[in-house]
Amino acid sequence: MAKPWIHAESSAKKFGGKPEDYIEIHNLMDSSKGTMADSRHRTLTHNAWFVGTILELVFGVTLKNSDGMTISVRDIGEQHVLEDFRGRFIPSAQDFLQEMEVKEWMVTGRGEPPPSAKRLLRKRKTVD
Repeated sequence: MAKPWIHAESSAKKFGGKPEDYIEIHNLMDSSKGTMADSRHRTLTHNAWFVGTILELVFGVTLKNSDGMTISVRDIGEQHVLEDFRGRFIPSAQDFLQEMEVKEWMVTGRGEPPPSAKRLLRKRKTVD
């Protein structure tokens, strides 16, 4: 699956209603593409913690679709993740994060900061 609208159409087919009932959820789940335009963006939103905690905080535990049916927001998020991972699994946040190399700046703020942080510091210095 590539685009939020395709996920929304799939949700309408599975849960009833119209794609418009689900598009905001799928837009949020794929909004992380703005931070990293490859599959690594999924680290932020395509995990059990995001689906079970963040989606429900943003959209509530359930939503009522245009057919008047009450649908679990978690089920919609899980469907999205399963579609992107070929129906095989829903990773935990730990599954993603344990693959990351821990750098000193992440732990103590010491060491070489990431390039984006350096740009932000330079930008702040020119403003001040």
